[in-house]
Amino acid sequence: MSLISALANVHITGQFGDHEGKNENNLLKISEIKNLLIVQIVQYKNSTVSMEGVDVDGLKLKDEPLKVSNNNDSRILWNGPKNWLLVSTKKDLLSRILQIFKETDFAVTDLSHSKAIIEIEGQNVKEVLKKGCPFNFNTLEKNNSINSTYNGIAFIVDMLDDNPDKVRLFALRSFGESLYHSITDSSLEFGFKSI
Repeated sequence: MSLISALANVHITGQFGDHEGKNENNLLKISEIKNLLIVQIVQYKNSTVSMEGVDVDGLKLKDEPLKVSNNNDSRILWNGPKNWLLVSTKKDLLSRILQIFKETDFAVTDLSHSKAIIEIEGQNVKEVLKKGCPFNFNTLEKNNSINSTYNGIAFIVDMLDDNPDKVRLFALRSFGESLYHSITDSSLEFGFKSI
């Protein structure tokens, strides 16, 4: 059985929008990210387990708003109080996560196939995000993440880098195409390259 990506019907490579006469390096780059392990980890309210010393793939689960723990393979995004989203290129990490987080204290849910992931890179990334989201993106820094809406679509923003700006946007798979259309429409003004 082959995996059909969330954006298979809409993501087309090429240059779009106001790209003529511009240096290709100055265009936004928009891509779909596939084949990542995405796991939501939620600690139950009545759980008394201490998170001190608990780590996954060498990363701590920080219960601090906006914070992201990361290494070369994995990122753990704070998603809310005692609620994290782990994103990793290591697909075999799920079995380790299930060993660490006992079902009596945690809800562990594999969301790998239920999310659409769009990555945007370039100097106008924050301007594109400001067009559809009420968050003040001037305050978003590298290794921060937020939950918000973009033109009414719930999404998660993970700020990967700030030189140049690079973000990953996560939305439910069923809203992936709508989010993609909204993001690419907002990017036309700046010109973008779909890769």
